[in-house]
Amino acid sequence: MAETDGEDIEDLPPSAKLVFKVLEYDGPLTQKQIVEESMLSARTVRYALERLEEIGIVNEDIYFADARQSLYRLEEPVAADGNGVEEAPKKDACCAE
Repeated sequence: MAETDGEDIEDLPPSAKLVFKVLEYDGPLTQKQIVEESMLSARTVRYALERLEEIGIVNEDIYFADARQSLYRLEEPVAADGNGVEEAPKKDACCAE
């Protein structure tokens, strides 16, 4: 999942980590939207997306609003350390308001 050929998210360049975080927080986005959110150049975002796709973290889909663009989304949630799936903290039933 987050590891292919010995490479995981910790080994990626800072730009790829930033793109990963933008997708993690803002959900599925087009390349143009990632450029706007991250303030990285389009070329840097393309490279970061390629690296993330190589290790299986990012999935590219068709963007139905504009078929000329692709929609990028995270394959599945990844823990901050790059290993395994991050689980949401569970709420205690007795403390529900």
